[in-house]
Amino acid sequence: MDENSIWFKLQRFTKECIRVLKITKKPDKTEFSTIVKMSGLGMIIIGLLGFTISMVHALIFS
Repeated sequence: MDENSIWFKLQRFTKECIRVLKITKKPDKTEFSTIVKMSGLGMIIIGLLGFTISMVHALIFS
């Protein structure tokens, strides 16, 4: 079978997806809580950084 064919690439992609799904697991409650907290903290930091840059821009160029 030709390795550049669409059918071969689709089969390989499907096998890779199945392999990844087999090794993943559902996070427990503490792991999920930690992920949510870190994601929220990251959003707050990026938001504050964007707000600060916006305010500095408004003060300098207005």
